[in-house]
Amino acid sequence: MKNVLLNLPTLGFIVGTRAALGVGIGLLLSERLPAERRRAVGATLIAIGAATTVPAAIAVIRSVRRQNNSTHGPWPMMAGG
Repeated sequence: MKNVLLNLPTLGFIVGTRAALGVGIGLLLSERLPAERRRAVGATLIAIGAATTVPAAIAVIRSVRRQNNSTHGPWPMMAGG
């Protein structure tokens, strides 16, 4: 299992993108709002969640790379020497 260290703004960004995507899907599946408004808001939230997935994934990948570089240095440790 890998541990990923993220600063608070990056974590908030990732949580926000996932929340927008989830709420958008929930709105499209619910029947609490009028159909036209529900589709517009739901589709907008899904689009925002989907569009921000790439920057969120890049932030996580950079964090993992940064953590690996700071833990192991540029060269792996060699036994015996």
